[in-house]
Amino acid sequence: MNKWLLLSWIISLIATLGSLFFSEVLHYIPCTLCWYQRILMYPLTIILGVAFYYGERTVYKYVLPIAMIGMATSFYHYTLQKLPFMQKLEMCSSGIPCSGEYINVLGFITIPFLAFISFTFITINMLIIRR
Repeated sequence: MNKWLLLSWIISLIATLGSLFFSEVLHYIPCTLCWYQRILMYPLTIILGVAFYYGERTVYKYVLPIAMIGMATSFYHYTLQKLPFMQKLEMCSSGIPCSGEYINVLGFITIPFLAFISFTFITINMLIIRR
């Protein structure tokens, strides 16, 4: 049993369930960048779960690109929320603004921050598995 694979699957599962909780229970409407992050995170839950079940250590080849794109997307999203000059580069033109914050714990923990942490930990775990 590979503990890094299991940990990555648990992180992706928590991130997926958390995003569903925010939208389906708390009725937070996802912005465009939130949808992109979901598109990247949800398949990781399935891919990592199957890889853990079968003990497939080479899954990093498939997970790393997705997780790294997710990191970049969530980092960009987070900067839109926290850096006023970045709001000029905001891509959300209709609906919910990407610079909006549904949650803000301790002044820095927002939904994109949580996604960034999840993608980062998954990336780190995949790099450990790759060794």
